[in-house]
Amino acid sequence: MEYFGTIRAPREILFGFGQRRALGTIAQRLGKRALVVTDARLAADADFHAMIADLEGLGSVVRVEAGTLPDVPVGSAIAAAEAARGFNPDLVIAIGGGSCLDMAKCVALLLSHGGKPQDYYGELKVPGPVLPLIAIPTTAGTGSEVTPVAVLSDAERSLKVGISSPHLIPAVAICDPDLTLTCPASLTAIAGADALTHAIEAFTATRRSVTDGLTQERVFIGKNAISDQFALRAIALLWQGLEAACTVGTDLTARAQVMQGATFAGLAFGVAGTGAAHAIQYPVGALTHTAHGQGVACLMPWVMDWNRPVISRELAQMATAMGLASGEDVIPAISALFRRIGIPPTLSALGLAQDRLAWVAEQACGIERLIQNNARPLARADMLRLLNSAFAGDRTLMATA
Repeated sequence: MEYFGTIRAPREILFGFGQRRALGTIAQRLGKRALVVTDARLAADADFHAMIADLEGLGSVVRVEAGTLPDVPVGSAIAAAEAARGFNPDLVIAIGGGSCLDMAKCVALLLSHGGKPQDYYGELKVPGPVLPLIAIPTTAGTGSEVTPVAVLSDAERSLKVGISSPHLIPAVAICDPDLTLTCPASLTAIAGADALTHAIEAFTATRRSVTDGLTQERVFIGKNAISDQFALRAIALLWQGLEAACTVGTDLTARAQVMQGATFAGLAFGVAGTGAAHAIQYPVGALTHTAHGQGVACLMPWVMDWNRPVISRELAQMATAMGLASGEDVIPAISALFRRIGIPPTLSALGLAQDRLAWVAEQACGIERLIQNNARPLARADMLRLLNSAFAGDRTLMATA
């Protein structure tokens, strides 16, 4: 079983300082009419203008969609697709943070297959290929440049929702650490902590029984031999570089380590999936209106502590990758790193009200695709114990589980 694995990835991944300058040449192979999706801030950036000039200089006809909003409200994706339909693009290029990349995926989907995002919520609902996508991240966190996921916010559901399909994986990812050098320390911390959480949850996900159809029946198949390699390397890179990237933003080595770690984490969780930290963050984020990366990182040490009885082997492997003495040192080390870079250590510090813990437990347990992917089962009573522990900052509250 441990020799079983799979990976789903872009056809081409370019990584390195200055690689954004290959955009024009790459775009020519994929289309002639490029819809470039970004946000208002980046649309005024000198590097962005240079990339647009590169595209146009090599013959691409370009339309810029700069209306991306944080967390991608469903209505904004619908409006952007409708506005671009008359342009008739044959290529979509995403330049920006995770929201820009997710917005571009959703727009490419709607332009290709019509309908509205709600038609595609969940796994494997996208009926076929979408317009070719080039993804150029300017933050190092979500890994969306290599994943099969687009996350949107749906006001009617009061929660973030996901569209998951291998058809959403970009054709090309261009990962240029130069583009992260102006990322402020707070955003670097939140994005990088999100990436580290992706890697840990992918590496410690449940290992499913292998069947001939597993990879075709699910987008997220759980822990496997191939995703483990990317996850463990991501953990090592992010452990080495994240704090330095937050404290000295011009540290080129740290910036490269964090961006490569985020991309590797995306490759890992894009097939293995995530677990309870992400399931809990969806309702927590809806209540606290805090950044996704901040929430999942706050929760990660507590979820790891819950999973500890069944992940001793993975903790030992992580310790080796991180240069720690033993697996017992991993959870305290991750918790301390997150504290040092400004991640709230408890749900109370994150701003969650104690009287909403029961609601959060109910909502999180209802996100079955994530809860079932967690290393250790979590019934509702267990979930409430975990949440009380994470709220109070007291690990002994999980001891009765």
